Amino acid sequence: MAARAHSGACGQRVFGLALGYEDLNDHDWLRHDPVMAVLVGKLAARRRDCAPAAGKSTLNRLELSRNEPTRYHKIGHDPVAIEALLVDVFLEAHGEAPEEIVLDLDATDDPIHGEQEGRFFHGHYGCYCYLPLYVFCGKHLLAAKLRRSNIDGAAGSVEEVARIVRQIRARWPAVRIILRADSGFARGVDGVV
Repeated sequence: MAARAHSGACGQRVFGLALGYEDLNDHDWLRHDPVMAVLVGKLAARRRDCAPAAGKSTLNRLELSRNEPTRYHKIGHDPVAIEALLVDVFLEAHGEAPEEIVLDLDATDDPIHGEQEGRFFHGHYGCYCYLPLYVFCGKHLLAAKLRRSNIDGAAGSVEEVARIVRQIRARWPAVRIILRADSGFARGVDGVV
């Protein structure tokens, strides 16, 4: 039962983000939305005084959770499985291994409006922002890492690509993998060129 509730809350958060509802506060009214209830597979609430989907407090506990549940953080998660999920979905979308794939890397600004934690001014973008790292293969998102903007745009990219390539090679050992990114990724990170 707890695992089903956990997956429903995770799905609800992902659907909310995909629909443009970035703030957890939005889920206080989204939890009453019948379409959201259908998406998370909870057409009816378990109790009379509740909505079918999760509210901001439940989703906040999910986002602040630790790997193992504690007395105060009852929802645990497996970060390795979460990172692997996007690549698994990409691999399962193909009936057979293609001969060649292209992995696109990009870091871009995510402007911040307010006093959020990790707030830094980025000179290139001319605003306070986060600097997320994205890895795509065609229309498939393989990685999305939210990062502070006081770092090099390529920071962490070597590790992300290595993780993704290992996962792809485990299923498609012979596929040719091309890496494509702008010049910001060509200068090398942490001594790696």
